[in-house]
Formats: sequence, structure tokens, C-alpha cells
Amino acid sequence: MRDYNYKEKWQKLLIPDIVQKLTLINEFKGEQRLFIEAHKDELNELVEIAKIQSTEASNRIEGIFTADDRLKNLVQEKTTPRNRDESEIAGYRDVLNIIHESYEYIPINANYFLQLHRDLYKFIGDVDGGVFKTGDNIIRERDEKGNEKIRFKPVPAWETPESLDALCVAYKEAKNEADPLILMSMFILDFLCIYPFNDGNGRMSRLLTLLLLYQSDYIVGKYISIEKIIEESKETYYEVLQDSSINWHENENDYKPFVNYMLGVIVNAYKEFESRVELVTNPNLSKSDRIREIIKNHIGTITKSELLEMNPDISDTTVQRTLAELLKNNEIKKIGGGRYTKYTWNVED
Repeated sequence: MRDYNYKEKWQKLLIPDIVQKLTLINEFKGEQRLFIEAHKDELNELVEIAKIQSTEASNRIEGIFTADDRLKNLVQEKTTPRNRDESEIAGYRDVLNIIHESYEYIPINANYFLQLHRDLYKFIGDVDGGVFKTGDNIIRERDEKGNEKIRFKPVPAWETPESLDALCVAYKEAKNEADPLILMSMFILDFLCIYPFNDGNGRMSRLLTLLLLYQSDYIVGKYISIEKIIEESKETYYEVLQDSSINWHENENDYKPFVNYMLGVIVNAYKEFESRVELVTNPNLSKSDRIREIIKNHIGTITKSELLEMNPDISDTTVQRTLAELLKNNEIKKIGGGRYTKYTWNVED
């Protein structure tokens, strides 16, 4: 069976690029604590936005969708699921809330993972939530021509309970010695290589990422959606996952690509937190000014619905009026039309 001894492995990952990211994250962490103490009320908005974005992004990675208004009402528990996709979304919402509210009291062990998986599928009758996989699963991928190939063979079903137990024991044994961010990333990579469930492994891995971050006092994911950042870079996510799983069964895999990627995600989350907090807490910015600054500092395109989602205190009318004014002044560009309309800052001006 695989050797999960992190005590001997984590220090090999202390390469310059990773150390630089760790230093940056810990600087951001200290600054975030000061922000939170000074602006607790204003930050409640960010928590609600992050819940919606996290639930949407993590499910969308797996091809699970619903309309924007339905998603918001589901996350805020203002409606009940109408179909299978919405049932999966509601289950994710509930597990996300459990982690947000009770992360300090959730032990890192297989039994609790089974309970979280059970709750992930509690609105679906034909999926066995809360049980390990009943058959061997194979991770496949298709190329651009539609040809299918095997990307990875996870741990066989009969070995899964013992493997997950060994993984959790190794995590606990290394917790007081290893850097928590490196350890968390290694743990998630190994969890995905075990692939312990028939379904829901990807979403469980992202929920467990938040759990491990919170337990190590990195709570940026409460205010900024980690899942959304992963979704926006999912091609890279799958690439580094594959790179770090090569020779995994032989205990010769290289954790560096996946660890480096995950640390980059966390750095991005802290940077976004910093910029969003400045906008939310700046008393000199009007609501229109806030919309302008968000578009100006946003990389790539942004939609009106995303602006409304990021600013629940700003009305649809105000956002629409601000966009029209920015277009009139040639400060932003409009791309597409109708429901597919997007906006981007006019860098030429």
C-alpha cells in the first residue's frame, strides 16, 4: 500500500517558488486579521457572496448547473430543489455551511468524511451518499478528437477504507511539524488519488480544502471563493493534478506542481480579498465609483450579473446606469449582446 508519511516528504517541497508564496500568504494572513477586526459588519456581505460563488463554481466544474436566480435562492435557502442538479447544489450548500460554522469540531478522519459525503447527497435518492466506492473507478480523459484514454487508476475499492485511514493518520502525525499549507495540498492530492467515492470526489476535495485551511487559521475562503479561482483556472488544475499523480502508486510522484498551484490559488484569494475590502470599506467611494473600480481592476471580462452578485447592496438600476455612463465616457468596452453581454476596462484610455 501507498506510504503516506508526510514527515519525510514535505521538506523536499521547500523550493524558492513555494517558499516565496508561503511568505506572501502569511503576510496577507496577518493583514486580513486586522481587516476583519476593524470591519466585521461590512465583511458579512463578502461571506454571503463567497457562499454563492463557491457553491456555483464547485458544481459547475462537474457540469452541474442551474439558473442564476435559482442558484441564489437555493444557497439562501429560499427555495427547494426542482431537479437533480439543484439537489446536488443544495447538498453542497449544506456541507459548505457545516464547514463554515463547525470547522473547529470536525476531526480529520474517514468517518467524518463519510458523514459529509452523506450530506452532500442527502437530497438525492438514487446515490449512496456516505459510503465508500463499491467498484474500482478509472479516471479518463478525452482529447480534441474525442479519443478516450486512461489518465489515472485510483486505489481499488477493497483498499479504499484502509488507504483513507492511513492518509488521515499521516496528516495528524505531520501536523505539528510540516507547514500547514504544504501539508494541506499534499493531503488533497492524495485524497484525489485514492478517489474514495463512486461520485462527488472533486467536490469533496474542494470542501476538504476549505476545512483544512480553516483549521490552520487561513480563513480567506470564507470571504473569497477558493472554488471560483480553481474553476477559472481549471485547465491548469487538471494539468498539475495529472503531473503530480504520475508514479503515485510507486511512491515516486512529485507533489511540487500541485502544491505550487494550490498556493497560487490561495495567494490570488488573499489579493482579491485585499482589493475587495478596500472597495467595501472606503467611505469616500460612491456606489457608482465602486462599480467603476471593480471593472477597472478586474482581469478579463465581467458581466452585469457578476457585478450585482459582488455588490448585493447596489441595485440593478444603479449598476445599469453606471455601465451606461462608463460606456458613454469610453471608459469600458461592451462585448457581445443580450444575456451574453460582458464588459471590460478600456485599457487604451
